[in-house]
Amino acid sequence: MINRRQILKSAYNGLGLLALSDILQAELPSGPYAPREQHVDRKAKRCIFLFMQGGVSQMDSFEYKPELNKLHGKRIPGSHNIRGELQGRLSHHHSCVGSPFKFSQHGESDRYVSELFPHMASQVDKMAFIHGIETDNPNHGPSTLHVTTGSQFPGSASVGSWVSYGLGTENQDMPAYMVIQDPRGAPVNGGHVWGNGYLPAAYQGTLLRNEGTPILNLDLPRGLSRKRQRSELDQLRLLNQRFSSRFPDSTELEARIESYELAYRMQSRAPELVDISDEPEHVRKLYGLDNGATAAFGRQCLMARRLAESGVRYTMLVHGVQISASSWDDHGDVKGRMIRHSKEVDKPVAGLLADLEQRGMLDDTLVVWASEMGRTPFINGNIGGSPGRDHNKYALVMWMAGGNVKGGATIGGTDAFSLRAAEESVSIRDVHATILDLMGLDDELLRFHHAGRLRRLTDIGGTVLTDMIAG
Repeated sequence: MINRRQILKSAYNGLGLLALSDILQAELPSGPYAPREQHVDRKAKRCIFLFMQGGVSQMDSFEYKPELNKLHGKRIPGSHNIRGELQGRLSHHHSCVGSPFKFSQHGESDRYVSELFPHMASQVDKMAFIHGIETDNPNHGPSTLHVTTGSQFPGSASVGSWVSYGLGTENQDMPAYMVIQDPRGAPVNGGHVWGNGYLPAAYQGTLLRNEGTPILNLDLPRGLSRKRQRSELDQLRLLNQRFSSRFPDSTELEARIESYELAYRMQSRAPELVDISDEPEHVRKLYGLDNGATAAFGRQCLMARRLAESGVRYTMLVHGVQISASSWDDHGDVKGRMIRHSKEVDKPVAGLLADLEQRGMLDDTLVVWASEMGRTPFINGNIGGSPGRDHNKYALVMWMAGGNVKGGATIGGTDAFSLRAAEESVSIRDVHATILDLMGLDDELLRFHHAGRLRRLTDIGGTVLTDMIAG
């Protein structure tokens, strides 16, 4: 996987004309984005990663825990098992908070889903759920990085960067890795969530705004015609190539040349992708664009489909802003806030899956739903008021659909109270290894030499969750 053309770190500097540090190379036969063969024969050619910032409450969404409701307001039997950071984080007594929402079974898989997600419930037979996922840290910043980059510390490469590094792209007009964040603001850790870390800068995510100028610094400079710009780029390329021929082992200049070309093509392509005026009304309604509560995330999901359709390899969507009322960090009023959060995303996500399927794209598009942590079954406030839930690093729930995902499968599980894994927990490293496998990448082979060692997304390694892979 390592060759001389992957040394692009210095391409952050001196892009000059368009100042595009986050889009460094076009797809060229010899470039870092050139398509590469899969290690493993898998259907998925692209991935859409849906990240819910704040920590989705699993027992109010996808985990049915009737025992928790029976003990509402009471302590969990054997609460001496509540130890470590779970004990230390809570200033209140460990009284249970039952889910205020009804659960019912759906699909041929008889999957229990909360009444908050009726649209997603209609798609459960396409999904494989993973329960009892454990991360290394119960705080938002580190756990967000752990889920999105494999490390709780800044400076590591994100999942999308690894996928781009491993597979390149089949798209010549857009970067391989695009990000659409919540229009209300940035997630915890900002750009570190989609950063390239120690991988060459070509592989970091490019932030695509869902309204206004799609990508900052991409507009044609004032007073410069498209024809004139093309002529200047041709002359610049000629001069740079002459200089580069004198130093054939240097890749920095080559990367800069190619970045200009990609930026030039993006000036036309990016606005086209953001302009959804050509989408028929029934598609807009499918994503909830006709409703104020669902329109924002619906647009994000529709944009993700358009990017996938255009050949973008990896698209990350972020719902939720920092740690605020707009995130899933429901320390208070879990009932009211879960109603609001779920309404914003339920129809758009279901619409995305349905749209991909009817276009024949779901078979080769992996869709991942994730958050940075689960929640505790305990009160985080007054039991008589509007109780919330605290952080729980032991009970994250994720689901995947599309590609070679075995629809209706369930991996792992939690105890009767959704506090910890019922048996052995699932490491986030296992989840990352599985995402790579579903994209046709072998975690053992996907490596990058940095600081004297071979780095991997899973660091010390993960185990592929084979029970959720079909065929």
